[in-house]
Amino acid sequence: MIFNEIKERLTGISCPIFGISWNPSQTKRTKATQIITFLEDRRVLYNYLYQECPNECIESVIEIRKFLTEKMQDLAPDSNLYCYLKAMRMACRKFSDHHFGYINNNGTSGWKFHSELGKLRGTFGIMLAQIAVTYGVNIEDGLASILPEKESKE
Repeated sequence: MIFNEIKERLTGISCPIFGISWNPSQTKRTKATQIITFLEDRRVLYNYLYQECPNECIESVIEIRKFLTEKMQDLAPDSNLYCYLKAMRMACRKFSDHHFGYINNNGTSGWKFHSELGKLRGTFGIMLAQIAVTYGVNIEDGLASILPEKESKE
């Protein structure tokens, strides 16, 4: 999905320095692209829930959290990209802090797992939309499926 389509899905954007005339530096755009590219291959963020193996999802979320931490170390703490990554990392930590134990997809443990996975995806969708619009980065359709829906004009 191209970032212009993503931009239409957001109702508010906070951009530094007057938004319209501001263009991100090539370095920041490159970093944002690298992050998006990594996350596009993390199916835990967008696969249908019935396709997910809980233990593999938990491992993948831990890998994502480590990746985000590494990328944050190269950014200024007051930058937008740092803040977006920090929010995603916090969502990963919150997901990982749950002790799911044995997960039976038909029982309460399955509901809890899917609920927490949905919360994680929701946070990532909002932050990814912000990154795409702020840095002019495209997102593949699989990952773009978790972005906020475009508001209908009725």
